[in-house]
Amino acid sequence: MPQVIRNTLFSARDLLVTFGPYVLAVILVLGFVFWRMDPFPPKSLIMATGPEGSNYAEFGEKYAEFLKPHGIKLELKKTGGSRENLLLLRDGKVDFGFVQGGSGKIRAQDDSALASVGSLFPEPVWVFYRSDRVQKLQLPIGEREPTKLSQLKNFKLNFDTEGSGVPRLMEMLFEANGIDAAALKATQLDDEPAAEALLKGDLDALVLVQMAQSKVVHQLLKTPGIKLMSFAQGMAYDSHFPFLSSTTLRRGIVDLGKDIPAQDIELVGATTSLLVKNTTHPAVLLLLSMAADEFHSDEGWFNKTNEYPSDVNAEVPITQEAERYMKNGLPYLQRHMPFWAANLIDRLWVVLSVLLVVFIPISKILPPLYQYRIRSRILKSYGALKLIEDREEELDAHDITGRQQLVSELKDLEARVERITVPAAYANELYSLRHDIHLVDEKLSKA
Repeated sequence: MPQVIRNTLFSARDLLVTFGPYVLAVILVLGFVFWRMDPFPPKSLIMATGPEGSNYAEFGEKYAEFLKPHGIKLELKKTGGSRENLLLLRDGKVDFGFVQGGSGKIRAQDDSALASVGSLFPEPVWVFYRSDRVQKLQLPIGEREPTKLSQLKNFKLNFDTEGSGVPRLMEMLFEANGIDAAALKATQLDDEPAAEALLKGDLDALVLVQMAQSKVVHQLLKTPGIKLMSFAQGMAYDSHFPFLSSTTLRRGIVDLGKDIPAQDIELVGATTSLLVKNTTHPAVLLLLSMAADEFHSDEGWFNKTNEYPSDVNAEVPITQEAERYMKNGLPYLQRHMPFWAANLIDRLWVVLSVLLVVFIPISKILPPLYQYRIRSRILKSYGALKLIEDREEELDAHDITGRQQLVSELKDLEARVERITVPAAYANELYSLRHDIHLVDEKLSKA
């Protein structure tokens, strides 16, 4: 080793031996915690939306645009609707998607495999029928319009496509009314073809479960000869089905000038939620909560401003991130820092706690340990020197052979000390050792 390196203030080898295990332990612990905490969200995700041109598909586009600035590419998977979305989530083929209440029976494993970012918007059950077909219903005397699902058993109905949640929902509702849905004259056309069939007279009634903003709903509400059924038993449906809630379409809300509808209409409705896999990254859950608040908090026909997203009618557990967001809004760090930085700090606070509580106190013993390693070389030689001096005091004054033996051992010790290297900061102690060896040598020579 070059002398200039040996004379530096610190010993690189001793530093490595002393601090190396500590640094390695910190790196391993940080790496393990970093891996377990997974602070960075995935770069790509898959979202199940709905049919082309549907409200679900339109919202999917908005979510994709929202996530893009955060470095997440969202692939939108067009589906037949809510029912297909639920099945895809169960199979793990998508990361999240829109699922309408009642789209399928929630199983025990769904509670552990799936979670909800919250209910996003109401989707009433719209039962439109042709007014010229009412005679087919054979209503009791005094009743001019249908007000119960059980009265529609003689109608030719449409329940939407199999991929949507409507067939499953209506199956449950008809079953509660004592009617076998399979025995009904039902078709499963998509919404727009079904609306055309209703207008042409090929259908007697049409069941839609959609947002109030739906183009098909608006079209049928304004079409003469097409009427919307009012649910006389709306409150009872609330009690039978926790995912349903009764609501009212207020008179004139569609068109004040034309007074559409001409009276209040009682409806029952499901709510659509954003369901996710329970393994979804917490940062993604927070981003989805932020997006849901941005896109679904406006006032509508059936809800007030900021009523959604909410935890009402939740069929699976709400995520902790969504609950916190609904209660407290955007977290403090995200309000004052870029999202990526706030997320990193938020995810790694455990690591920082470990450093503060464990590693920093341990690090305080390392400098003394380093000093001990350096000084131990000198102290060991001092021990050998003290032993020689003690033996010299015990020698008989005429024991020439013993004294020569001590002189020989002292020379060996002096030679070993000459080979000792210490950093320049500890050179004074090494010089003191050499001086003390010289003093003992003089003492042996004079005796």
